[in-house]
Amino acid sequence: MQSVGVRSLKACAAGVFFSAAMSAGSTPVFADGIQTAGEILRIALPVAAGGYSLYRQDYDGALQLVVSEVISEGLSFGLSHVIRERRPNGADFHSFPSDSAAVAFSAASYLQIRYGWNYGLPAYALAAFVGYSRVEAREHHWGDVIAGAAIGWGASELTTVRYNAFAITAYPGFEGHPLGITLAARW
Repeated sequence: MQSVGVRSLKACAAGVFFSAAMSAGSTPVFADGIQTAGEILRIALPVAAGGYSLYRQDYDGALQLVVSEVISEGLSFGLSHVIRERRPNGADFHSFPSDSAAVAFSAASYLQIRYGWNYGLPAYALAAFVGYSRVEAREHHWGDVIAGAAIGWGASELTTVRYNAFAITAYPGFEGHPLGITLAARW
């Protein structure tokens, strides 16, 4: 039986490969679809990560995600206004680094660090699609996306602690004797 993470990864990989294959000779309308999907995933990844943390009642994790996202967005936004690099479409000089990639990779890295690779790997695949969509839309160069991904990953590495469902349980008695207690720990 496959785990949810493996099934999600297969579905994400199929979608990314399908999108990449179809975009080889794409029309501008299809390219807009890739851009739109990337913009939706840019927001959906951190929202889903936060929602999952809240579902697990992992409030410390949700706070760590928020801090990581603020650092990622703030640093990438600030750098894009200090470093003058023209976008591939010529719109402005705020190309480096990609804040979309920073936000997406921050959420993916958070999921991987906090809950493991079953959650992180599909999230990384979706974050990679976000980066691809930014290049496909001619909003960023590949170097911008890689720098944004590094910022997002680094922010999560600095702020996220692995989730351990640590619990100590006390039982009255010890091996059938009524006096004493037994402590059991789970992590």
